[in-house]
Amino acid sequence: MQEEKNNDIVIDIKGLHKSFGENNNVLKGVNLSVRKGENLVVIGKSGSGKSITIKCLVRLIDADKGEIKVFGTDVTKLKEKELNALRVKIGFLFQNAALYDSMTVKENLAFPLIRHSTKLSQRQVDNAIDEALESVKLVEAKDKMPSALSGGMRKRIGLARTLILKPEIMLYDEPTTGLDTITSREISNLILEIQKKNKTSSIIITHDMACAKLTGDRVVVLKDGIIYAQGTYSELENSKDEWVRSFFI
Repeated sequence: MQEEKNNDIVIDIKGLHKSFGENNNVLKGVNLSVRKGENLVVIGKSGSGKSITIKCLVRLIDADKGEIKVFGTDVTKLKEKELNALRVKIGFLFQNAALYDSMTVKENLAFPLIRHSTKLSQRQVDNAIDEALESVKLVEAKDKMPSALSGGMRKRIGLARTLILKPEIMLYDEPTTGLDTITSREISNLILEIQKKNKTSSIIITHDMACAKLTGDRVVVLKDGIIYAQGTYSELENSKDEWVRSFFI
């Protein structure tokens, strides 16, 4: 039974440490796991290391110490070619959507396909772009430049570009930051649709408690460089720990 349970874990982080300089110890032994098909929300005060954790996960930043297993493989020990192959299976939605301003929406979405799938025909590329844009309900934006898009539209296009490679894991870094309440709810609903349709496993970094409540199967709280508390949204909202409960007021 224990082996079956372990096979269900797609991300397993143990003893993760990361410092910047001598006096800025951000992560001090983070232990974190994500199950297949689970949306895990990570909350904590600014500077608590939420974004650093997921950047270490894909090695945009190298950890100082610790084990980071994705699909059972320790990411910290991979060579560049192996790491890049693994990254194709992991979608990362950055806070600012990270679109190329000099490219149209269509060109932005084509870029990862052409980079990673050289054998695709133009028709296959076009079909994949249309499918990705349909998934975020923005087919009409195909020929627009990023500068012509609203903040919510940029987030959606960034999400479409991430989804076009059909990742098995999604990492969302503040997906609703800077958006109005209605657009934030739309993005949160999209995260749920993606989870249901693609059976993705996700980590969602957020300060938006409405997003956390709507999207999270489980919520963990970072404090002082470690996972301080975890549970369902309801369990943490009703925690006896005043500091944990303060996030939900």
